[in-house]
Amino acid sequence: MSVGAALRTAGVVAVLVVLQFAVQPLVPWRVSPDFLVIALLYAAVRIRPGAAAVLGFALGLVTDSLTLGGFGAGALAMTVVGFGASWLKAAFFADTPGINAAFLFVGKWVFDVIYVLAQHTMPPGQMLAQIFLWSVLSAAFTAVVGALVFAVVRPVSASGARRA
Repeated sequence: MSVGAALRTAGVVAVLVVLQFAVQPLVPWRVSPDFLVIALLYAAVRIRPGAAAVLGFALGLVTDSLTLGGFGAGALAMTVVGFGASWLKAAFFADTPGINAAFLFVGKWVFDVIYVLAQHTMPPGQMLAQIFLWSVLSAAFTAVVGALVFAVVRPVSASGARRA
């Protein structure tokens, strides 16, 4: 990855982290987009698995810093998702909106499943509802927002690739 591409990727990740804390509190619903997962998946397809795991760990610590219980669950979930997304990028190399949306959906849902199971603060019935209802809805919303973000960012990434 060139220096310019690395700076563009870091800039997009920084903007998405800011959006996480600027936009998500304004969403009054139980289901909201997770800009940290979008940032992680955006960067993970552009960097190596080890670096994606480190970025996931750092973003997971940001997630954990806002919760009172289950410290480390976010770091574990983001690390696994970052490493897995970066490792799988070779299998799903096509950069189409449909594949990006599916990639974002699966990444967010896997994050939520690992997070809920690792946090282990809910009774079993509530845990199942969280995983199979609210997490699926949140993953769908995140996939839609993430696909829009990827579509907006694509010209910036493509313009830098043409100059190289």
